[in-house]
Amino acid sequence: MKWQNLQLAVFPFLRWWPRVTRKALHYDLMAGLTGAVIALPQGVAFAAIAGMPPEYGLYAGMVPAIVAALFGSSWHLVSGPTTAASIVIFSALSQHATPGSAEYVQLALTLTVMVGLIQFTMGLARFGTLVNFISHSVVIGFTAGAAILIATSQLKHFFGLSLPRGGNFYETLSAVFSRWSEINPYITAVGLVTMLAGILIKRFKPRFPSMIVSMLVGSVAAFALSRILGADVTKIATVGALPASLPPLSAPTLSLTTIKMLAPAALATTLFALTEAVSIARSLADKTGQDLDANQEFIGQGLSNIVGCFFSGYVATGSFNRSGLNYQAGARTPLAAIIAGALLIVLVLLVAPLTAYLPDAAMAGILFLVAWGLIDIPHIRKVLRASRYETLIMGTTFFATLFLELEFAIFLGVMLSLVLYLKRTSHPRLRSRIPNPRQAERPFITDPSLPECPQLKIVRIEDSLYFGSVNHVRETINAMYRENPGQKHLLIVAREINFIDMAGADFLVRLARERKAEGGGLYLYHINEGVCDHFRLIDDLMQIGPENIYETKQEAIAEIFLKLDRTICDRCTARIFLECQTITQ
Repeated sequence: MKWQNLQLAVFPFLRWWPRVTRKALHYDLMAGLTGAVIALPQGVAFAAIAGMPPEYGLYAGMVPAIVAALFGSSWHLVSGPTTAASIVIFSALSQHATPGSAEYVQLALTLTVMVGLIQFTMGLARFGTLVNFISHSVVIGFTAGAAILIATSQLKHFFGLSLPRGGNFYETLSAVFSRWSEINPYITAVGLVTMLAGILIKRFKPRFPSMIVSMLVGSVAAFALSRILGADVTKIATVGALPASLPPLSAPTLSLTTIKMLAPAALATTLFALTEAVSIARSLADKTGQDLDANQEFIGQGLSNIVGCFFSGYVATGSFNRSGLNYQAGARTPLAAIIAGALLIVLVLLVAPLTAYLPDAAMAGILFLVAWGLIDIPHIRKVLRASRYETLIMGTTFFATLFLELEFAIFLGVMLSLVLYLKRTSHPRLRSRIPNPRQAERPFITDPSLPECPQLKIVRIEDSLYFGSVNHVRETINAMYRENPGQKHLLIVAREINFIDMAGADFLVRLARERKAEGGGLYLYHINEGVCDHFRLIDDLMQIGPENIYETKQEAIAEIFLKLDRTICDRCTARIFLECQTITQ
């Protein structure tokens, strides 16, 4: 058994390999072919966003996709270059080198292997649950901001303007408006035709590969204009022919200076790439009923970038478009992603020279459509209606993406999410509870109109009791005691307390001592099993008193009732508890 577990840990693809039947292989082949075809225009587009030579967007969808499928956990996740990862890379590296240059490519390869090593280490350390702490609002805000940056970066290609590289979005907008009279109408026409073709295809023929068809339409339009009016008049620039070759071998530059320079970008890219990959994988796993191993997915993503770096691939992660297409095309196993990566190599060898006819304006038009598709308007509206906190997180991340360095925008959004989460959890709700006299079993309810016991206060704490929330709980309980000083006995309903740290345990011990000194007591009812184990571990249970901790409401009320001052009970006419019925006036 141990040997088998070791095999599965080293070769995780052995888990899904038995699922590759003849029927599954047929579906995987079809899905793989579809994925390879769509990866061609996407790869070129993503490389343009990242500031890389166009062929590197294709290289990033080859070997990394194969490695991630072999060593990941998801049945349907397809890895490769993505919009978000590409825009992060451009933002992080364009300040250190000229995009597209050999130095820039070398930095991208180094960043890729750094990201891969961090991902792989996090997977081995079982840090898969960390992505749960990244609010979905951060992803929505960042993606929307990145969409605007993508569109802004393509304005010069869409309008045929010569603009300085590396400018931020408002500088680019300013430059476009200042040179409005220099816009090339023929180049803009090609971009508009490409966009219109993409919109119409998605609207009326959604099953068609809209990116490929719109690229062809834009290329034909550019060719026709140049043929009719002359290339000297139209001045329509093209992407240029891609090398029809296998991914060339490459290596990162792991100097201490480079590592130190790229460390913040590597951390931010890792954070967002893992969030993107695991979010997609979980979404697809929910649809198929698969049990996803987030830690194994971390390892698979890490290995894909480590290995991909040596085959000219820049940062790859789970792709929304390719993964969704893979699932919709009927893929049964990760073999579909492996086939897609292998077929992409073949397609590049066959059709790469044809990109010489692909206009920059057509690519810009396609990227405008990609950017529009990234803005999740339904979710943005939902966040705006649902929560002020989530709106603040989303808005902050969005504007930080536009006005700050992208890696810091991600960190800011994550930190703000954690701060607001801690703020909420540091103020747990405390509800006064009282037996419901309208029901025979008298279950606890919250009803301010009902009288409380003059000697016993019942409170339910509705969140964790930890160092951040102790002060709020103490102040609230003290305020309750000042309002009714006769309620010297305190029963805490602990059903919704799912965590108590050392500070929380110390607080309960002090509270028990204070109530005992006042002639009352502290009692706990319905403690969750894990919390109770924690008490025993730190020996606080003995200080509170095991006899003061109850499992059922009936047991708690019956025992506490015997400790109440009978003279006060004799004067009370409220009859709060069933036990009060035994008192004779």
